[in-house]
Amino acid sequence: MGYASADISKGAEGEGCITWHGDIIDTRTFTDGGQSFYIRVDSDELAKNSSKRLQRSRTKQFLVIGMPMIVAGIFLCTFILCYIRKKPAKRDEAEVGFSFTNSLKSLKGSLTEKDIGENTDLHVFDLSTITIATDSFSHSNRLGEGGFGTVYKGKLLNGQEVAVKRLSQSSGQGMQEFKNEVTLIAKLQHRNLVRLLGYCFHKKEKMLVYEYLPNKGLDSFIFGLFSDLQSNHEKAILLDWKKRFQIINGIVRGLLYLHHDSRLRIIHRDLKASNVLLDTSLNPKISDFGMAKIFGGDEDEAKTRRVVGTYGYMSPEYAMQGLFSLKSDVFSFGILVLEIISGRKNNSYSNESSVNLIGHVWDLWKQEKPLMVVDSSLGDTFDAHEVLLCIHVGLLCVQELAADRPTMTDVAFMLSNHETMLPPPNQPAFIFRQLKYGRDCDVGSVYDETITILQAR
Repeated sequence: MGYASADISKGAEGEGCITWHGDIIDTRTFTDGGQSFYIRVDSDELAKNSSKRLQRSRTKQFLVIGMPMIVAGIFLCTFILCYIRKKPAKRDEAEVGFSFTNSLKSLKGSLTEKDIGENTDLHVFDLSTITIATDSFSHSNRLGEGGFGTVYKGKLLNGQEVAVKRLSQSSGQGMQEFKNEVTLIAKLQHRNLVRLLGYCFHKKEKMLVYEYLPNKGLDSFIFGLFSDLQSNHEKAILLDWKKRFQIINGIVRGLLYLHHDSRLRIIHRDLKASNVLLDTSLNPKISDFGMAKIFGGDEDEAKTRRVVGTYGYMSPEYAMQGLFSLKSDVFSFGILVLEIISGRKNNSYSNESSVNLIGHVWDLWKQEKPLMVVDSSLGDTFDAHEVLLCIHVGLLCVQELAADRPTMTDVAFMLSNHETMLPPPNQPAFIFRQLKYGRDCDVGSVYDETITILQAR
């Protein structure tokens, strides 16, 4: 309801009032002077209108003052969050570096001067140097791939050729393998162990730089994988029996050093043909110490829930129970000896035999025809006495019970004393027979890959 003065003759405001109902229409002609106009409304409605005006005022203040503060706060929180997330990464990296440095110092202090050798300082390569050397890790420079990384050929600025092992970033065991290889290979210098030149550790990148061995792995020769071996004749020339026997003895010397001649007894745990590299003179060098374990002075055996190794080379007690010892490497060595003699992989089958290599050799041994296992590429150019000796030693090494197997000291003595009477071997472990109407036991695709098996407690 609206109302105004009814008498305008006695002043601007007049006396009395008139009221009306309906719409309010502004008919003003002049804006100066005039009378006061009053609106009477319900108090509740007035309170609502006041509240709305106050709310609009506060909203305007919020938009003018509050919004910039909120935006600034969000920006500040984002900055702090990014800083906090980066800080632990740097701290973790620093802790890893500290742990890694301590590992080197600890190992250095626990080895004798003879064990460490003269050249104890490793070169620390920066990432750019490795990237340039490998042509940005190009596929053409790729030498091979293992369970924990890829190996590339590289050429440093001084012209030196190197082999770069780039550990996989997705591997959960990458850091442990990295520390193992650096701390072990760098300090355990031996002519039959691959030589580590340095390493690169940059954020998530972990790389090991080795001497480059142009002949790659032993598997390339004995299994006919080397591209230059076009025929059995060429294979026999490059890898005759004399050279094979030298390779066997070189592997023995390398293992003997790891197991007995070094103050720390080291178990390789992944000895296989592809982890034995050959230099230009075909001298063997044991490589890939990522899975190696150190044994203390009085320690003979250990157990793990994480079984790592390669099918065909793992000892039965290790594969089935997680028990590993020096005799685990002895078993792998025995397999390797039989492969070098026969030119066959352990988990392969031929038309003449329905069993794997161990079973085939054992059957021929019982039939007193062991020389039939010799690689056909050798013809009759081998020393029968040495071959029989190596087959006998190989069978002793792959016996099912670890206690029955010889030590590497025993093996070295046997191979260097041809007139020594050797004990008869017991039946080997893991003899697989191929079924006539079914799939065989060959694990081909994973045969040469380092695998991990988790066992229940």
